[in-house]
Amino acid sequence: MRKFFAMAAVSALAMTGAHADVTEEDLAKDQATTDSVLTNGMGRDQQRFSPLKIINKDNVQNVVPAWAFSLGGEKQRGQETQPLIYDGVMYITGSYSRLYAIDVKTGEEIWQYDARLPEGILPCCDVVNRGAAIYGDKIYFGTLDARIVALDLKTGDVVWRKKIADYKAGYSYTAAPVIVNGLIVTGNSGGEFGIVGEVQARDAETGELVWTRPVIEGHMGTFKGEDSTMTGTLNATWPGDLWKTGGGATWLGGTYDQDTNTLVFGAGNPAPWNSWLRAAGNPSGTEGDNLYAASRIGINPENGDIKWHYQTTPREGWDFDGVNEVIPFVDASGNKRYATADRNGYFYILNRDDGAFVNAWPFVSQISWADGIGEDGRPKFNEGNRPGDPSKAADGKKGEVVFAVPSFLGGKNWMPMAHNPDTGLFYVPSNEWGMDIWNEPISYKKGAAYLGSGFTIKPIFEDHIGSLKAIDPNTGDIKWEYKNNAPLWGGVMTTAGGLVFTGMPEGQFKAFDADTGKELWSFQTGSGIVGQPITWDMDGEQYIAVASGWGGAVPLWGGEVAKKVNYLNQGGSIWVFKLPKQLASSN
Repeated sequence: MRKFFAMAAVSALAMTGAHADVTEEDLAKDQATTDSVLTNGMGRDQQRFSPLKIINKDNVQNVVPAWAFSLGGEKQRGQETQPLIYDGVMYITGSYSRLYAIDVKTGEEIWQYDARLPEGILPCCDVVNRGAAIYGDKIYFGTLDARIVALDLKTGDVVWRKKIADYKAGYSYTAAPVIVNGLIVTGNSGGEFGIVGEVQARDAETGELVWTRPVIEGHMGTFKGEDSTMTGTLNATWPGDLWKTGGGATWLGGTYDQDTNTLVFGAGNPAPWNSWLRAAGNPSGTEGDNLYAASRIGINPENGDIKWHYQTTPREGWDFDGVNEVIPFVDASGNKRYATADRNGYFYILNRDDGAFVNAWPFVSQISWADGIGEDGRPKFNEGNRPGDPSKAADGKKGEVVFAVPSFLGGKNWMPMAHNPDTGLFYVPSNEWGMDIWNEPISYKKGAAYLGSGFTIKPIFEDHIGSLKAIDPNTGDIKWEYKNNAPLWGGVMTTAGGLVFTGMPEGQFKAFDADTGKELWSFQTGSGIVGQPITWDMDGEQYIAVASGWGGAVPLWGGEVAKKVNYLNQGGSIWVFKLPKQLASSN
């Protein structure tokens, strides 16, 4: 690894004094503590809501840049990070597994850590990193060779570095960790390579494993180095030995619900992509559901045992990963619920006590793989919209083509939505597209793509692909929609000031009226935004930050869509904005 220091900035940092180590109590109240951002999601419930309202509908047009920071060098690619703020320092991760500490007042670099990545890493969808986590006197983040690293907050020195999984088998790691009661919790990436999804918890001080929980049935969990409980029941919903390479990557990270003391993780696509081999002789029944792939899973954070699961797409066959964030909220009747916008195009409401299905509505257009979700929470499949038998596309030939909506990049992909308790709405970054998908020959080989399907993405509307939607979780109604020519791939933030912030691939960082969707402010950052905005207050002023740097899965996997947006410039920078005190009351 490589570490660089800006010594003047280090000296300046040393003069600011130091807060006490970050505690579990600090993490628990992260959303309400406005002078810091300690967790991914601006709170472990992932609501991405700030109670700040210094910047509001009446004065947001006065927001101006405070400083910008270049990530430097040739290592640009997609910048999907969410910044963290603590003790006068901003911490950001960058592509190719880098981490920076920046003086939050001046934008000067304090230190930089570059992971020493080996040859042969296999990230499916760009060399991104989505953020870090702070606890005690350390900051933690994952690397593309499927490792988790703990660094000293002040110096960037490595405290410990642990292996999550074998990168040579296709594993990687790109998400921000979750920290609960002194445990650092991670998932894994690599769902296109026949890996097995797993959640791991380590002692944050030492990095030693405390528990592991595979998310594909038949695999054994561990607790303190000993076997604990099996995930599911062996061969209950998987035929033969396919469970051994069953996919289900836990690649986006998890939510912690403090009220129920539950970690909620999503599991990705089953492997191989093509569902024909996984039918277990009964395509229309539960025998072939392939648990717990394409599911949301409630986990006991103390020992890794599964509390409950809900599968959004049984016997999934379109790469509709079930990893998207699950957000606790309270509905209009006072019920404690979860909301999740799935890659399959449906917006789900679940019970927070047991993960049970409550309701679901489509949030994108022309969904073709299912004709709705039944009262039992199971999709009403359109079986004619599924890729066929891989063996009938022999000799490397392309099989029968079907057109499916959404595309495999989903009605909503990784880019996080936000919930505003004041409006009661969820703000969902979505995309309107479909795909030609067909069957191809398939066999498993360690470290090789394990698909059995080919595909190409196509737009379904002429005037837009991206769509930011405000959804009422009580009815499923779309209260307003902002349409964008290029796909949306960045996170969303909302505030008590009645605002919604998100970025565009064309480079604009925008603010919208949370009630009406009216665009109130825009700033051109110079490269496409696929990062996650945050806000905090300092010295009586409210600040907002977002990463700019076009990349991610769209230009790599986007088919006709990738060609449509190939003019967009890459970059690699952090932009920080503020509302000057003298303009705070100006209309």
